[in-house]
Amino acid sequence: MATQIAEMVEASRIPGDSIDRLITAYGGRAPRYTSYPTAIQFTPDVAARQYGAWLRGLKRESGSISAYLHVPFCDRMCWYCGCNTAVVNRRGPIEDYVARLLGEIDLVAATLGERLEIGNIHFGGGTPNMLAPDEIGAILARLAQRFDIAPGAEIAAEIDPCTLTEDWVRAAAAGGMNRASLGVQDFDPAVQQAINRIQPYEMTARAVGLLRSAGAGSINMDLIYGLPRQTLEGLEKNIDMALALEPDRLSLFGYAHVPWMKAHQKLIREDELPDARLRYQMQRRAADLLEERGWRRLGLDHFARPDDGLAAAAAEGRMRRNFQGYTTDAAPVLIGFGASSIGRMPQGYVQNASAVPQWREKLDRGELPVARGVEMTAADRFRAEIIERLMCDFAVDLAEVCANHDRPLSELDDSVARLAPMQEDGIAEVEGTRVAATRLGRDFIRSICAAFDAHLEHGAVRHSASI
Repeated sequence: MATQIAEMVEASRIPGDSIDRLITAYGGRAPRYTSYPTAIQFTPDVAARQYGAWLRGLKRESGSISAYLHVPFCDRMCWYCGCNTAVVNRRGPIEDYVARLLGEIDLVAATLGERLEIGNIHFGGGTPNMLAPDEIGAILARLAQRFDIAPGAEIAAEIDPCTLTEDWVRAAAAGGMNRASLGVQDFDPAVQQAINRIQPYEMTARAVGLLRSAGAGSINMDLIYGLPRQTLEGLEKNIDMALALEPDRLSLFGYAHVPWMKAHQKLIREDELPDARLRYQMQRRAADLLEERGWRRLGLDHFARPDDGLAAAAAEGRMRRNFQGYTTDAAPVLIGFGASSIGRMPQGYVQNASAVPQWREKLDRGELPVARGVEMTAADRFRAEIIERLMCDFAVDLAEVCANHDRPLSELDDSVARLAPMQEDGIAEVEGTRVAATRLGRDFIRSICAAFDAHLEHGAVRHSASI
């Protein structure tokens, strides 16, 4: 059966009923595995005191660290959004937030035992370009005052083209910004109307021009499939329109419809959403089309030009995965600043208070604003490496990872056993100690990874659909 399905997939003629069966079996809810353990395992047991001890233990000799800064503001609420953000229409809340963000940078720097070097800075949101030009400049300047910014550091920001100004781009570039990720989602006006994000193509093209003229060496565009009113033909047109703007990378995310978590998603008409089969067809066709255009598929949902640094990292087995997606950033430490930001330390993960008022109150008391986290065990690190290599490379040698962590191969017997039906269905291969996703199985990689997740509550519905 596995060989038969694989042959049909290579010939692009897998029957619809076979796809439906695979989607039913493996397209259910599963983590995105941007971390392991995942954020669902975070608890209040790991908070400010423990985080402070972890910060004090960091050593400059261990290498450069990374920084993530969260800006939880937008000028409108896009109905598909799953981010931690809020709509603001006046400057006061943003100015107050920036003042405390600068204070958090000072507090973290004062807690550290040594002055550290930063090699990677990422502004996420929300909409980082909701900040005024002098505010983005002040944040970058404060980071440079409290840390050493490495020569050639990658400084990136997520950008909404609708609110991007030339002054903002100029200020960010002056502070060293050299990468940008543009939120596009879909170019079709009908789809944009259905998700409350009106963004004419010309507006996106203008943003690309501004960033290129300011020296941005790498531009990514985010597209989403599975949105209301989307069609297969429309998605193909989206890709052609995006490629015409000559980005360096594309991200193609599946829309996560979780209205029980994000109430504003209830404004999306569920009868206009593509069904599971169409979602699968969109994902498959988009990947095929980009590869036909000469792009490299990287992991689950990223694509890059062959000469891009991320493509090179993937080819050499150096690509990593974190809360920003796929990356070349291999730093063992990520410090999160701002409400809801997540950081990674050698000992585990920490997350700041999600609500701005609680985050602000902690800072006003002189406390590190961490609300929850998880301390990783040796078993967690072991399984995290397996899952990350599967998410990045679609393959992993279990014996090699066991040797890296001094763990017996028998510890994975239950996980390997869970792969048996996936082998039968042609989405996974197990040859000796090597586990790999087939070409078909790449679309179901989250479910393959779930076989190695010791924390996963099977049958739980707290994650988004994996297709």
